[in-house]
Amino acid sequence: MKKQVVIIGSGFSSLAASCYLAKAGFEVTILEKNSGLGGRASKWSNDGFKFDMGPTWYWMPDIFEKFFADFDKVPKDYYQLEKLSPAYQVFFDRDDSITISDKIEEIYQVFENEEEGSSEYLKKFLESAKYNYDVAINGLVYKPGNSIFELITKETISNVSQFFKSISSDIRKNIKSHKLIQILEFPVLFLGAKPSKTPSFYNFMNHADFGLGTWHPKGGMYEVVNGCVKLAEELGVKIRTHQVVSEIVVKNSIIKGVVVNNQFEEADIVLSGADYNHTETLLDKKYRMYSQNYWEKRTFAPSALLFYVGFDKKLKNVAHHSLFFDTDFNQHAFDIYDNPKWPDKPLFYASFPSMTDDTFAPEHKEAGTFLIPLAPGIEDTPELRELYFDKIISRLEDITGNKIKDSILFKKSYCINDFISDYNSFKGNAYGLANTLTQTAFLRPKIKSKKVKNLFFTGQLTVPGPGVPPALISGKIASQLIINQFKEILSVNLKPLGSH
Repeated sequence: MKKQVVIIGSGFSSLAASCYLAKAGFEVTILEKNSGLGGRASKWSNDGFKFDMGPTWYWMPDIFEKFFADFDKVPKDYYQLEKLSPAYQVFFDRDDSITISDKIEEIYQVFENEEEGSSEYLKKFLESAKYNYDVAINGLVYKPGNSIFELITKETISNVSQFFKSISSDIRKNIKSHKLIQILEFPVLFLGAKPSKTPSFYNFMNHADFGLGTWHPKGGMYEVVNGCVKLAEELGVKIRTHQVVSEIVVKNSIIKGVVVNNQFEEADIVLSGADYNHTETLLDKKYRMYSQNYWEKRTFAPSALLFYVGFDKKLKNVAHHSLFFDTDFNQHAFDIYDNPKWPDKPLFYASFPSMTDDTFAPEHKEAGTFLIPLAPGIEDTPELRELYFDKIISRLEDITGNKIKDSILFKKSYCINDFISDYNSFKGNAYGLANTLTQTAFLRPKIKSKKVKNLFFTGQLTVPGPGVPPALISGKIASQLIINQFKEILSVNLKPLGSH
């Protein structure tokens, strides 16, 4: 008889894990409390416009390829990709911006034009970034985070110091231009920590940026969710929405099932892709691995204030991905990590997907998504949301020359309170735990419970960390641990992690 796996939540890590487990011979059911699938990678539609409410960047295309290859598929079986050109644009002031091309030689020239000699450093920096990317993707990020020895390889030993110094210190020793420093430090923000607290090893994110490029799935990131859902269903996974899990039932330290919508449902294995802290509150205290004090002391990646806006005209002088770095980066970071409060002058990100994908907005109109990184756990009110919307729209108008306040058809906001209510997110964080030195690899919360047999966790609070590609990897790691535990009764085995 097949073993029954219940997966809580339907984010990328849960969807990925469900595919591997179903392929391996388990009976898999996903329970999603919301009406839509994809977890934080949800969507919203209004008056002919649509929006990716969560991730909007498609980086590391090779990770998606590896995921689908494990099932003898390719991404284009489920969605179509195009490489963005330009990849993105960074605004520093009125008439002062840098456009990042999709071609590396043009990027070198941009650097050289800004600071003489910087292109030579960039070439060496990216050689190191590519090497670290290969080391990480071909092994390290697929480790389950059980021991420091997972990080000890001949490749890491040869440059062990990069785990104990920051990417920020490396860059600032060699680059003087404030603009170029911000461009090189920007990619590690996807890891949810300050560049000054992020180990140098993570410069592999710069290879993901300049080396692999920025891509766009036709129809948006939610088409990737749809692809994962379709694959899961093809493999026999059952998916149910509007399913609120209120208890994980344990007897004598062994999983027995869950209480969902006030009904007991039997399970041999429970895998939670929901918020880790919330998941443990579904257990009796004696079965929890981490105390509330533990979570309070963690460094969380930021939360965010997001706006989804419909404009009644096309915008000019902006790119599909636009970064507004016209204020003090260090001060904004301080207001997130060191003295949590609403930033006086926030940096922000804007996405205008309808510039390259006409499925996002009606003809002659524009869809815009705006994001301000915030400290998790701070006050969130309608008045603060409105104040900050006015701040960023005024700055966008001033910097780009777009007069758009009178062209707004509608807007929807999303912030800390929504992350809590929709995803049970600890303090309303948006991206999980930051990948700081003391929260990397084996120092992150464990995927396998040490107190409850057959209870597992996956997602951005476990290994490898925040982001969509790491979520796919986390799903694979968690599923492999489950498969290894039950391999003697399985008729189908997964390929070894990271192999194809």
